[in-house]
Amino acid sequence: MSTTPPPTEARPDQLWGQLHALSVIAQLGSFTKAAQRLGLSKAAVSQRIADLERQLGQSLVARTTRSVRLSEAGQRLVAETAAPLAQITAALGASRDAVGQPRGRLRLSAPVALGRQHLAPLLNRFCQAYPEIQIELDLSDRLVSLAQEGFDLAVRHCSAPPDSHVAVKLCDSRALLLASPAYLRQHPAPQSPEDLAEHACLAYLRPGPAQWLFERQDDGAEVERVKVQVQGPLRAGNSEILREAALSGLGLALLPDFSAAEALARGELVELLPDWRPVGFFGDAIYALRPWSSATSRPVQLLVAALREALAGGFAAAPNGTGQKKRPPSKPGER
Repeated sequence: MSTTPPPTEARPDQLWGQLHALSVIAQLGSFTKAAQRLGLSKAAVSQRIADLERQLGQSLVARTTRSVRLSEAGQRLVAETAAPLAQITAALGASRDAVGQPRGRLRLSAPVALGRQHLAPLLNRFCQAYPEIQIELDLSDRLVSLAQEGFDLAVRHCSAPPDSHVAVKLCDSRALLLASPAYLRQHPAPQSPEDLAEHACLAYLRPGPAQWLFERQDDGAEVERVKVQVQGPLRAGNSEILREAALSGLGLALLPDFSAAEALARGELVELLPDWRPVGFFGDAIYALRPWSSATSRPVQLLVAALREALAGGFAAAPNGTGQKKRPPSKPGER
């Protein structure tokens, strides 16, 4: 027998907060995470759901000791109200942005090395230009779930962005095989990928043995591929750690260009086997990703525009040691 009380007359003007809370619970599958997203206590979120269930006379959320899931009625209600809630959110955001400075909170996810070396200076300028926008930057090399973890935008290093998100390409990127001059004074530079088996190689930490794949296109337009199993004194899941190890002369490292550009520009690292392209280690481009929606908030639009402007030159080694081409200063987001 259901314990849900009979319905009371539901006033639409009182349901916005409850429906919004239900939609967030549907995304995150947790009262605790929903409370964090909404800036409320867990008790307040539970009370909103209880109020909604009482007004509708239906159980909307099934709670167990291990999980939270929506009932069939709850899933149907979330599905039927998703578009109207999104339209209301977009309309409120557009109305807010139309008056004065763009404002709001923006949660951003980015890889550690890319965020520390290239996004941090950009975000400093962006926050100065738009003081009413608050950015929460989460640096992690894991692939976060934007919708479930409440991120508005992610900067990703990948070759094929997911179809479920809106993707804006910011720039190309490539992997580089590098060594320090000190290491090369003690060891002959490899002349082919097969030579790497005789070198100390600093590999990115992934399951199984470290295997590096290279390819090049010969004069006959045929692609030649070589796979070599490598070994060395250190494997790590962060490109900055591998870069520092390579700088110390510990071995050869395969690094994304955004992590190695400054050291390469200063001559502290030397590129090896430039005719061969490392394949399958890192992404071919940097993308800005956001969950699909019918409208985009003004803060997200401005930040994506600023990212496109700042990273348009890519990460090729430049004489100024920044790893990017010099650009005239401009207000972030202005074209």
